[in-house]
Amino acid sequence: MEYFKLHNGVNMPMLGMGISQIPSDTDGVAVVVNAINAGFRHFDTAEFYGNEDMLGEGMRQSGVPREEIFVTTKVHNEAQKRPNGPAEAFEGSLERMGLDYVDLYLVHWPLPNHWIDTYKELEEIYKSGKARAIGVCNLKIHHLQELEKHWEIMPMVNQYEHHPYLTQTDIREYCQQKGILVTAYCPLGRGRLGLMDNPVIGEVAKKYGKTPAQVILRWNIDVGVSAITKTVTPSRMAENFDIFDFKLDKADIETLNALNDGTRVIRDPDDPASYN
Repeated sequence: MEYFKLHNGVNMPMLGMGISQIPSDTDGVAVVVNAINAGFRHFDTAEFYGNEDMLGEGMRQSGVPREEIFVTTKVHNEAQKRPNGPAEAFEGSLERMGLDYVDLYLVHWPLPNHWIDTYKELEEIYKSGKARAIGVCNLKIHHLQELEKHWEIMPMVNQYEHHPYLTQTDIREYCQQKGILVTAYCPLGRGRLGLMDNPVIGEVAKKYGKTPAQVILRWNIDVGVSAITKTVTPSRMAENFDIFDFKLDKADIETLNALNDGTRVIRDPDDPASYN
């Protein structure tokens, strides 16, 4: 595994395993154990996903020491609406996972009229030492500019949808100039966008002797973005993890950049429906 260094000095694995929406007929604990066996050391969950307990149990069953695994979770919108809700939600997350701390705690969505106060509570959690890093999700430049008026501690991470059809280069460059690491969710488009069948990506994959998925994940890393991928299939886990023996050259990075057409899997954070 290779790492990005957050601006507070914490090392975060470049590649993570997301565990949202694992099918109900799937043994989720086994998914976590299999991912750890495949080499993954970063797991991304959230209060909203309802499976933090599954992650904690999988970590324990794996036998890998806690300090070798980077755990990200997030505070959901409903907790943001309650007085002291984010702090209570955080303690609930720790209890469900059976952990004393998390490595990264994020504001899941910039809920209007609440999210800045939520971030201020995350700053207090960070000061307590129970979160090694804090950050945000789904923030555009205007959100970051507003947050900067209020933050005491700059976010370490901004997690949002990022793939060749939705590069959001302006946000990425803004974050990188600030020293905020971008993390990509849906880096493969959740299998809904046809990225694996794109002939341009296919040609690049042939050049490197890799699969389209491996090329896309490597593209994220090569533009300075950590990526959260997801699968319940052990062979796909191994495939997704096998991206640390090559790098894309500049021309191929630009080829993938040029595929951007603004297509989304997840709703736009500026869409009011995001908060219903």
